[in-house]
Parts: sequence; structure tokens; C-alpha cells
Amino acid sequence: MAQSATIQGQGALPPLAACIELLKPITWFPPMWAFGCGVASVAVTAYSWSLLITGVVLCGPLVCGTSQAVNDWFDRHVDAINEPNRPIPSGRIAGRWGLWISLAWTTVSLLVSTALGSVGFVATAIGLLLAWLYSAPPVRLKRNGWWGNAAVGLCYEGLPWVTGAAVMSMAIPSAAVFVLALLYSVGAHGIMTLNDFKSIDGDRRMNIGSLPARLGAARAARVACHVMAWPQLLVAVLLAYWHRPLFAAAVAMVLLIQVVLMRRLLRQPRELAPWYNATGISLYVIGMLISAFAARGV
Repeated sequence: MAQSATIQGQGALPPLAACIELLKPITWFPPMWAFGCGVASVAVTAYSWSLLITGVVLCGPLVCGTSQAVNDWFDRHVDAINEPNRPIPSGRIAGRWGLWISLAWTTVSLLVSTALGSVGFVATAIGLLLAWLYSAPPVRLKRNGWWGNAAVGLCYEGLPWVTGAAVMSMAIPSAAVFVLALLYSVGAHGIMTLNDFKSIDGDRRMNIGSLPARLGAARAARVACHVMAWPQLLVAVLLAYWHRPLFAAAVAMVLLIQVVLMRRLLRQPRELAPWYNATGISLYVIGMLISAFAARGV
């Protein structure tokens, strides 16, 4: 009861360390990397470093940080079960400060995005909209693991990738850029499924239909592995078709190593999901960068 009162009460000004933790810096890497892949996928003779830095900051600390704050605010009761030490359920960010931070960071993200022109602003608005739809009722996409993971995959991989390419080249990206961004967004659906393993118990109690909660650990892990592997295989095939044989071979190689790691993951998916996130996902993002360089001139 005391914890619930802390969450719902007015609350004092939260400490800076708790606010930074709420924005989860560890989660900023994927969209920042995807934006970098977008930049790498276009042949630009002279980069605008101000646009590059603004784009990376926007994708990571701002938009991704906003999504984390929004998610933690609307997940505060689930987190009280799964991860009670997080800033909001622990009371370090009390009252409605989690909501105020989410709204403020949304506003700051939109303001900063204007520096990237109309393309950057529209992409940011789409990303922020999906972030709120993912976590906030009445839509709350995360209640359905299929739709929720699709929204996150698009925001974390495809949207920043295409935005990076468009902003840095000041032109509509090639069809190859769109296709690669889409395929790696689909693969990210599987990454999000693995990320949900840590919250199975709370998701089931709070009726949140993440795939591990819906399908069980073993079946969800198999689905995640297939969803991650098949798009990468298609990427390798496309790169070969686009006369990029060395790049195709490199993507196939990192995929093959992932498949070996996946076989171990499937033996104990719930226990080994964090291990695979630290190993297999690293190979996944390396493949993204290889593909991005291959897209130049296609």
C-alpha cells in the first residue's frame, strides 16, 4: 500500500540519476546504430556533422529515451511485480513525475527534430506516436506481442535507417535502402520477443500478451529465432542478386554464427535470453552495417 501511494501521490522532485535511469541509456544504441546504417547506405561526398550528431542524439537520448519513459509510466504496476527496483515502482520517481518527464521529452524531441527538416520532423512524429500507442491505453499495442513488437522494430530499426539516409543525402533513398531497413525491422521483432522473457510472470498476471506470455518460453524462442533468421537470409540473397557477392557472403557468415548460438538458446530460452542478447544480437547489428555499405550505388 505504501508503494502504491508513492506511485500515485504528488511526489518530490526526482533526483537526476533516477531520471537518467528512467530514460534507459542502454536502450539508445539500436536506433542510433540504425540511423548510422542509414548514413552509411548512401554515397555522400561530404557529411554535415551537425546533421549527423543531431540525428544520433534525436534517435537515442531523445526519441528512444521518451519511449522508455512512456513505457515505464504506463507499466509501473507491472514493473512493481517484475522489476520493483525501477525508478517509478521504487518511489525514486514519485507522483506523476514519470508522466511529466514523458510529456516534456516528447516536446523536446519534436523541437530538436525541426533541425533535420521536414523529413526529420515527420519521422520523429511517427516514432513518438508509435511510442505512445505502444504503451498508453486505450490502444496499448504491447498488449498484443505481434503488433507491439512490430511497432518497436519499425521505430528502432527501419524508421531511423531510412531517416538517416534521407537526411544525409537530402533525397529519397533508393529502393534497396527501404527494403533492407524493412527486413531488419522484421528481424527486430524477434529481438523484442527475447527482450520480453524477463517479464513473463508480470505480463501474465497483468494480462499483457507478450509472445513469451502467450506462447510459452520454448515456442516463443523458436518464433523469435525464425523471425530473426529468415530476413537476414533474404538480405544475403538480395545482396548476391544486386551483384554484391562479398557483402552477401559476410551477411551469410554472421547469420550462420547466429544460428549456432540460437541452437544453444533454444535449450534454455528463458535463462539464456540475456546471453543471446549480448552475443547473437551483436552479430545481427554487424550484419546491418555490412548491408548498409552494400546498398551504396544499388
